[in-house]
Amino acid sequence: MAEDRLADIESRQAFQDDLLQKLDDALGYQQRRILELEDRVARLLVRLQALEQQLGDIQSPQDEGPPPHY
Repeated sequence: MAEDRLADIESRQAFQDDLLQKLDDALGYQQRRILELEDRVARLLVRLQALEQQLGDIQSPQDEGPPPHY
């Protein structure tokens, strides 16, 4: 009876170890992906700022007066 209980505990421990390893792997993957995406966003912001500097201030259509034919 004690051997059965010990085998059950060892089985649960093995399952928990496996589950913990899977969770750790998933967390590591997510962290790497987040860092990758943050880097991509930072590079896009730099590109956007460069484009804005090249184009100057862009006026929205609301800021413009009516077309000349009015």
